[in-house]
Amino acid sequence: MFRELSDFLAYSVLNLKAGTKLAEAVHFFFYDLFKILFLLVVMVFLITFLRSYFSVEKTRRLLSGRRLGAGNFLASLLGAVTPFCSCSSVPLFIGFVEAGIPLGVTFSFLITSPLVNEVAVALLYSVFGLVPTLLYVSSGVFLGFTLGVVLGKMGLERYVEEYVFQVRVGEVRERDPSLRERLRTSWQEASRIIKKVVPFVVAGVGIGSIIHGYVPEQAVEGLLQSAGFLSVPAAVVIGVPLYSNASGLIPIAQALVEKGIPLGTALAFMMATAALSAPEAVILRKVLKPRLVAIFFLTTALGITVIGYLFNILLG
Repeated sequence: MFRELSDFLAYSVLNLKAGTKLAEAVHFFFYDLFKILFLLVVMVFLITFLRSYFSVEKTRRLLSGRRLGAGNFLASLLGAVTPFCSCSSVPLFIGFVEAGIPLGVTFSFLITSPLVNEVAVALLYSVFGLVPTLLYVSSGVFLGFTLGVVLGKMGLERYVEEYVFQVRVGEVRERDPSLRERLRTSWQEASRIIKKVVPFVVAGVGIGSIIHGYVPEQAVEGLLQSAGFLSVPAAVVIGVPLYSNASGLIPIAQALVEKGIPLGTALAFMMATAALSAPEAVILRKVLKPRLVAIFFLTTALGITVIGYLFNILLG
């Protein structure tokens, strides 16, 4: 359906000549845009509905009293299905610490939550298929679990700002909404998310279509060969200071993969940009001392690098 519609728009409506670079770029743009937006609407709504059962208070209660290990695993799973992004780091961190959740368990949640989100999952599935998507989700959960355990054993509580331990956010009484309310709220939330990410999708598909149609494979292969074994950490280093939406990066990653960039290298860049950013460092600095912010960023970047290499080995 999407291919036929793309053929019609590119070759009949725009009257482009098949086989030219412009026609290939435009056809790629239409096909990817329609496919991604359709799957985005469906999957974001379904995931938003499922995550309506996980609020901040319920998440805090589930994690309260959990020890390292089991608590880290549960925190990573909850991070993968809950909607919290890096912008929520400060209130979440304070709430988790106030609830008596260990620092390492809190980090497991904070690593996985922005890394594995419904938009990235929907786009990855639409672009790369089921296996890479499952590997992405499982690696995100594993990264949060492992780094949370490591950070929890390092005794880093002294690098948390003192006022955090003194805050009491209180309990919030919650009413379980009806199924109709959940469906209505989920559709409203999904609509809000989709409207927010559509410009990133269009921009990402546009850049990807230019790469697909005009960037020679020899140029990409030459760039890859020049980086060699260091291509994965180089992708992470480039991605960390950037502030972008994963929905705009995945179409670019697709175009790069088609030009010869290994999937692990492309996804490492995407994961680093999604999980780590300069704005997030500023937000976390409000509750963490500089040394702990640095440790958090370095260990997460290292974990993403390892996952990038594993992706290249498993899917190469």
